[in-house]
Amino acid sequence: MQENIDILIQNTPDKALSDIAKKVKENARITDSECLILFEKADLAYLGVLANYVRERLHGDTTYFNRNFHIEPTNVCVFSCAFCSYSRLYAHKEDGWELSIDQMVDIVKSYDGKPVTEVHIVGGVHPKMNMAYFIELIQKIRAHRPELHIKAFTAVELDYMFRKAKLTIEEGLTQLKEAGLQSLPGGGAEIFHPEIREKIAGDKVNGEGWLKIHETAHQLGMHSNATMLYGHIETYSHRIDHMSKLRTLQDTTKGFNTFIPLKFRNANNDMSDVKESTIIEDMRLYAIARIYMDNFPHLKAYWPMLGRQNAQLTLSFGVNDIDGTIDDSTKIYSMAGSEEQSPTMSTEELVALIKQAKRVPVERDTLYNIIKDYSNEALSINQ
Repeated sequence: MQENIDILIQNTPDKALSDIAKKVKENARITDSECLILFEKADLAYLGVLANYVRERLHGDTTYFNRNFHIEPTNVCVFSCAFCSYSRLYAHKEDGWELSIDQMVDIVKSYDGKPVTEVHIVGGVHPKMNMAYFIELIQKIRAHRPELHIKAFTAVELDYMFRKAKLTIEEGLTQLKEAGLQSLPGGGAEIFHPEIREKIAGDKVNGEGWLKIHETAHQLGMHSNATMLYGHIETYSHRIDHMSKLRTLQDTTKGFNTFIPLKFRNANNDMSDVKESTIIEDMRLYAIARIYMDNFPHLKAYWPMLGRQNAQLTLSFGVNDIDGTIDDSTKIYSMAGSEEQSPTMSTEELVALIKQAKRVPVERDTLYNIIKDYSNEALSINQ
């Protein structure tokens, strides 16, 4: 690792890029302007060396995953985001779905006796699914399986929920926490910059509102994740602005567990004319994120979006987490034309995928406590 970065520094003729590599070696923070240089000038091989250096300094070869499942209460939504292939407007909900509390508790019960550690609950913003509804859901899940970590509701869902209930962010999150909510997912961040957000998601909570909800969650002792939707109409500067806001908040709260870049998919939405990013650009983005987001302990590749082979490739570009088994049929990305139309992977398959990339598979819980190290287990799937 050390030798690779020394060779890179010695053989990089561009002074600006060489200076950035030196800063990375010295564990010094790169600036926004240096991040822009990486986007505009750095090639993939250079970025891979730097991102891998940061990744191995933080985690060695350890690659995390968890055993989780998703519940999607509804795809009926009051908002109409241009990039979304998933939601159905409340006024035109013929092909939408709406699960009852009992149906969702039955999904949880279907995992009785299985070693899942997390339920991930996100969906559309349904006008009839209010605070009382979701508090009851969380309480029933908690009563049935107390040890199951409940990670639920994007900031977009929470903002609508709290405004409708006439609660402050702190009041709303406190009530949900007391009911059993333990952490927040990172969805709904999209791109914070108002110039882009107005075009792709102008009617939902803005960037400042998203950040405030996560800041408040951190202040209440809850961890959360953060995402960024990339590869559509945003520029490099918009990406940097987004990551900078997250990095600044993390300096203050230290409440984010992981950063998750999410690739824009163009099927079945109002932005189908926008060309998707290439796999090379995807790897460049992951690598730059790992270099720039120096105070985020983890960088995750969401494999149902990228596809399992491409997610495997990210393990050479800074990523140290590839999410979980997702033992269900989450529809958010499959409906947008993602690589994985049936996004389910067994623990054995995940372990094999990680080992094939010469990394060490480690099962974690939501907060990155280690459950099991699979380094000494034989590779048995598609060797």
